[in-house]
Amino acid sequence: MTEFRYDTQLLIEGHDLDEDAITDYITENLSGDCLLAVGDEDLVKVHFHTNEPWDLLKYCASLGEIFDIVVEDMDRQTRGLHG
Repeated sequence: MTEFRYDTQLLIEGHDLDEDAITDYITENLSGDCLLAVGDEDLVKVHFHTNEPWDLLKYCASLGEIFDIVVEDMDRQTRGLHG
């Protein structure tokens, strides 16, 4: 079993987005690892492993429109199951 179960990925579309501020907020307030937040002022891609993907989604939705949302259960993948 992995420490953080859900591989969560999404795009945030907004205005004046700051990838460093997004990284800092997630690091300081959410539990997880493998964080990646890259982009520009209008579009940021976020990748994060966590046990509470809904917390990440809620935060990102507060910054702009979120889309291309993928939440994958890495434990399930490890067991060779799909879906």
